[in-house]
Amino acid sequence: MLKPFQLLMDRVRSFKYAFTGLWTMLKSQQNAWIHACATLSVVGTGLFFRVSSGEWCWLVLAIMAVWTAEALNTAFERLADVASPEFHPLVKQAKDVAAGAVLIAAIGSAVIGFLVLGPYVLRLLMCWYGLPE
Repeated sequence: MLKPFQLLMDRVRSFKYAFTGLWTMLKSQQNAWIHACATLSVVGTGLFFRVSSGEWCWLVLAIMAVWTAEALNTAFERLADVASPEFHPLVKQAKDVAAGAVLIAAIGSAVIGFLVLGPYVLRLLMCWYGLPE
């Protein structure tokens, strides 16, 4: 039997589950702390240089890509551990591929960060050292 549709309470519960999942990822994955530090660094740098709204879109997209990849990788690893508690070479390969997806997102995000923030940092360094722009 279907339960009645409860928009507000169902949404509240969904958000609670989502935040619980994020907290679980932060507690259990050291790489998530690295991503958190990188996120804070990029946001702080973007605020310092007052990047444009278009540049913020690129930075947010890059940040979101890494966090999404890390969350999916964490979920995949947990499911794989339940499905195959003992070592299995195919499970290892699948986990390695999922970790590779995080690496792809991180490298792509670093490139976006350098493309967006690099010119600002370069201008600042040139100004500090009295070099012409």
